[in-house]
Amino acid sequence: MRAALLSATIFTAAAGAMPVWAQDSTEQQATGQQSTDLADTGDAIVVTGTRRATTIMDTPVNISAIGAEELARQRIDDVRDLADFTPGLTISDTGPGSTGSIVLRGLNASDIASGGASYDDSLGIYLGEVPLYYDFKLLDIARVETLLGPQGTLYGLGTLAGAIRYIPNRPNVDAWEGDAHGRLYAKSHSQNFGYQADGMINIPLVRDHVAFRSATGYYYDPGFIDSPLLLQTPGVSLPQPGGTGGVTREEFAQNLRRREDLNFERTFTTRNQLLVQTTEDLKAVVTYAFQRTRTDGAQANSAGVLGTGRYENAARYEEPVNRRAHLASLEIDANIADIVDLVSTTAYTDVRNRSRTDNTDLLLDLDYDYELFPAFSSWNETDNRRKQINQEIRLVSTHGGPFNWVLGGFYNRQKLHNDYAEHVPGLSDYYGVENNPDDLEYVSYTKSRITEKAVFGEGTFKVTPEWQVTAGARYFKYSSKVEGALVLPLLGDPLSPYDVDPAGGTAKQDGWVWKFNTSYNFTPDLMVYGTYSKGYRIGGPNRVAPCPDPVPADQQNACALPNEVQFGPDKTRNAEIGVRMQLFDRKLAFNFDVFHIKWDGIQVDSATFYGVTGITVNGGSAKSQGFETTFQFKPVPALAIQGSYSYTDAKLTEDVPGIITIRTVPNDYDGRPKFTQLDALSGDRLPGSAKNSGSLGATYTVPMGDGVLSANWTATYRGNIVSRIGWDRGYGDKIPSYVLHRAALSYETDKYSVSLFANNIFDKYAVVSTGQDRSRIGVNDGVAVRYYRQTVVNPRTVGIEARIKY
Repeated sequence: MRAALLSATIFTAAAGAMPVWAQDSTEQQATGQQSTDLADTGDAIVVTGTRRATTIMDTPVNISAIGAEELARQRIDDVRDLADFTPGLTISDTGPGSTGSIVLRGLNASDIASGGASYDDSLGIYLGEVPLYYDFKLLDIARVETLLGPQGTLYGLGTLAGAIRYIPNRPNVDAWEGDAHGRLYAKSHSQNFGYQADGMINIPLVRDHVAFRSATGYYYDPGFIDSPLLLQTPGVSLPQPGGTGGVTREEFAQNLRRREDLNFERTFTTRNQLLVQTTEDLKAVVTYAFQRTRTDGAQANSAGVLGTGRYENAARYEEPVNRRAHLASLEIDANIADIVDLVSTTAYTDVRNRSRTDNTDLLLDLDYDYELFPAFSSWNETDNRRKQINQEIRLVSTHGGPFNWVLGGFYNRQKLHNDYAEHVPGLSDYYGVENNPDDLEYVSYTKSRITEKAVFGEGTFKVTPEWQVTAGARYFKYSSKVEGALVLPLLGDPLSPYDVDPAGGTAKQDGWVWKFNTSYNFTPDLMVYGTYSKGYRIGGPNRVAPCPDPVPADQQNACALPNEVQFGPDKTRNAEIGVRMQLFDRKLAFNFDVFHIKWDGIQVDSATFYGVTGITVNGGSAKSQGFETTFQFKPVPALAIQGSYSYTDAKLTEDVPGIITIRTVPNDYDGRPKFTQLDALSGDRLPGSAKNSGSLGATYTVPMGDGVLSANWTATYRGNIVSRIGWDRGYGDKIPSYVLHRAALSYETDKYSVSLFANNIFDKYAVVSTGQDRSRIGVNDGVAVRYYRQTVVNPRTVGIEARIKY
């Protein structure tokens, strides 16, 4: 047992596409993974990213995999933690209020906001066989696979940049299993301790045929961002009682209050699976997953406005977020006459995000002179709900021989409903507006439906045992419909947008994408591969109410004109060459690839003509090129060293007119007109992606007693990023690079483990993203605008965790 534990501890899934040593057979038996996901191949990690079980060394595409042991060792809890260990992936952790900003191989043209995003369709996310985009916690996960490059010929979701797959441990029909895990930690600049408690149980209900598996956890992070300038009584209290020079104790006591650590996280998550199988050739898995996350504030500071510090936010209001997701799915896997596997996945996802944010600075920026009311402040509320139905059917050949193939069909219907309202406490009375008890200033709703259908497939022919050739294609078709309305109650409109006639529009498009791939194994330890493929991302509606027709002249409005209601698809063409090798009697595993991507019709941030509300438009072209490399070196049995490095050069190759919005006179709130839209230029760097990033870690493991003692140190590097296209002209930011260090000391037996750990050991302060641009910093009629924000990394965290298995 000691030898097995030693092997399992050293040979773990390291950063990037490590070809060996990621999961050994001991771990596979412990997880109870089914044969559809893992095969017994000794010390090699087995992935199913190509829809077949292969070792990474035999997988001729760019794929990285992180196994269960490495997920646990590095305390990778969700998608926000993956970028440090996945070459080509940049994720800005913007806190628990959202998933964050995810950029794969530089394919992003949108501003990197301080609040991140909760939905993204530039890459596909899968939980097992279920397509989704939601940051479910990585609880009871066998491994995470990241495929770089378009995957539309293999997967139902059309992908522009790549796909991330969470491979869950499946129910085990042969034995009872269970584990309990707990974590307790202290965080610098925080007032409380954080903790995590989770557990898994596997019950074979009918041996060999029926099993149930449940994994449930609760996460509490104490937060570290304080809010020292909250209003006591909105509409009465003065948000800035002492002018721009600061606040005295007396002024604070009369108007303001303080709360600590508002960016805390409270997350409950559960995933439950019921497996029913007649034989290994016919299986069905029913899954229900639920997750809810709550927080009361953003993970951002206010860049020193009104004297606030690095870990202080100048918001006038708490900014709570309550987001939750239900997922129900049925996966059927049937082998038909040893000729083909039929895999059918039916899934329903219901995601709801409810939030409130400080809206004062938006209205100050639009400059409607509301600030002449001394107690002026504003808050908004958003209720966003997304319901999605997916059906994917896939046939995978099992007949053997030199030719194998995959053929599939995909249906996806997504309904989105968004309610939005802005409140201005006290302003109705100030203006003498009657019958507006909630002080509504702007209220809107939008609802949309997107339907996508696709057929896809690819075939692989082994010309010789060493040389294979793969070709694939996909036909897609989608339609999009959006409608909505808005009202302005301060100007005499009804209180509800549902009381006025809606406006809207429709769009549809179809097309083809394809893929060609080949690889050659010179030896069992040396493979070269190449891929040329096309990717796409469907278009869709903007979440802004359409403008009335005609648009009322000379009055406030924030709406989308007909050409702003929808945006179209964008496409990529990808070329890549890579090599995998094992040297020195497999003590060194090394991977290297170079890529070149052309991106046309890019979906890019812009703003509406009326109200300067953020929307997506199509415009221009771009390219991304670079290389990625990973290695793992085991010079002696007790020591494993692993590292990764990626270089990504992503920039526009065509001018895009009028998409960078700044104040006409930056930092001046007296000038007219208020806003100017600048051109993006060929050569402008794309935002959100680090040109240089990497990681380097070492794990030393020795036997001790009945188990093993291991020590790990890992350093991660994220190079600088820019916050927006044309950042130097558009008053954006070039966010500096930073290095973080983490370490752990662990003792593990076959029954239990205990670890001491520390993240961000040196308590590095670093900015990961910014909100708004620097042209929106200034003073409006004596009121300091607090629009600009900086999202920061988590400070030093030190703790202990333990796990018991049975």
